[in-house]
Amino acid sequence: MRVSGWLLLGAVALGLGVPAWAQRKPPYFASINADAARMRTGPGRNYPASWMYRRRDLPVRVIGEYREWRKVEDPDGTQGWMVRGLLSDTRTAIVTGTVLEMRAAPRFNAGINWRAAPGVVGRISHCAAGWCWLDVRGRGGYVEQSHIWGLEPGETVP
Repeated sequence: MRVSGWLLLGAVALGLGVPAWAQRKPPYFASINADAARMRTGPGRNYPASWMYRRRDLPVRVIGEYREWRKVEDPDGTQGWMVRGLLSDTRTAIVTGTVLEMRAAPRFNAGINWRAAPGVVGRISHCAAGWCWLDVRGRGGYVEQSHIWGLEPGETVP
């Protein structure tokens, strides 16, 4: 019994069982993991809420930390604090600019699978060489990385 307690303590000390994104140092991207999430003016429940997000999977950029609180920036540039439990490591992006063509392959002459309007949010993966796979509720395609917000320019996502 004593040995298992030390193993558990060691696992906690090493950060095992804690999501990888929670161990990262800002800045990094995350997404909202709740149907309703309050952004606050400071890192605590005693600070007033400045915004209520009602959009699960909306990407946010984590730019600061204080205990279990994360200072985040939304796609419009609004900044505030959210408790860590409202965030997920699921990588998402939001379409910016104009209507985005979602292609069958990561190249300009590939067929168009779907089109997504500005403001559409999807999950991203396979980002490399300026292209990302964007999945919007089961409808996916490759999109130009420069037309979405939710990752650093040139970032590679497995």
